[in-house]
Amino acid sequence: MKRVLIIFTAVAMLASCNSKKRLAEIKTLQDARDKAVSSLNDCDQRTADLRSQLSAKDTDIQTKDKQVGDLQSQIDYLKKTNTNLLDRMSDLSIVSKSGAESIKKSLETLNEQTKYTNNLNASIQRKDSLNLALVMSLKRSLDDINDQDVQVEVKKGVVYVSLSDKLLFKSGSYEVLPAAEIVLGKVAKVVNDHKDLDILVEGHTDAVPITTSAIKDNWDLSALRATSVVRTLQGKFSVAPERMTAGGRSEFSPKDDNTTSVGRQQNRRTEIIITPKLDQFFNLMSSGQAGGSK
Repeated sequence: MKRVLIIFTAVAMLASCNSKKRLAEIKTLQDARDKAVSSLNDCDQRTADLRSQLSAKDTDIQTKDKQVGDLQSQIDYLKKTNTNLLDRMSDLSIVSKSGAESIKKSLETLNEQTKYTNNLNASIQRKDSLNLALVMSLKRSLDDINDQDVQVEVKKGVVYVSLSDKLLFKSGSYEVLPAAEIVLGKVAKVVNDHKDLDILVEGHTDAVPITTSAIKDNWDLSALRATSVVRTLQGKFSVAPERMTAGGRSEFSPKDDNTTSVGRQQNRRTEIIITPKLDQFFNLMSSGQAGGSK
């Protein structure tokens, strides 16, 4: 019996030792599995990172490819432009001597025309400045005269002084009234200060016919009124006669409607037109044209 007990105890001890060994092996296997799983997870993460980096590199490569393509297009364009320039230089290099002379003459003509245009523009600017100065001087001199009887303005590049007929003449008459001489004297003072200007005096009437023993019609009346004003400017205020021209326009250059009394009153007027000397402008035109035709 004792022997059996010893054997049983030995078997139990042996079984216990095997169980502990088994448990140790299982734990070792579990640790190995956990380590393998951890390594696998790390591998997956690194794989994902590598794929992300690879995608970024692909995008960067595509961008670089596009830049390379753009640069190649620019290079092709520059090559083409350079070729065109070389072709044009080749064309220019075979211009004949006569062609070069023609180009030179064309440039000289263009320079002369530009010079003429600049001179003409400068003359026009001087004339405009002079017109403004004249208008200001005349308005200051005639400041005390009724605006309805005297009007000063610039039209068509020249200065107009328009005087009503009731200020200058009696109805149907061409004798200058004494009171009108005061106004003409003020105008004469201004024009005498500018001796490089000419004076054109124009008589105007309305459309109402007139016939007297001394006046045949409105042509006569307008011309006689203009000459009366010219004589007054010359005789009483020493305006040089060679500077003046007298003319009659009859009723054929009206300012207003001749069918109304107000319109007819506006049309009965004498205009003193102050102009630059025409020969100066003709000389300028001639010299400019001569220069442009060289």
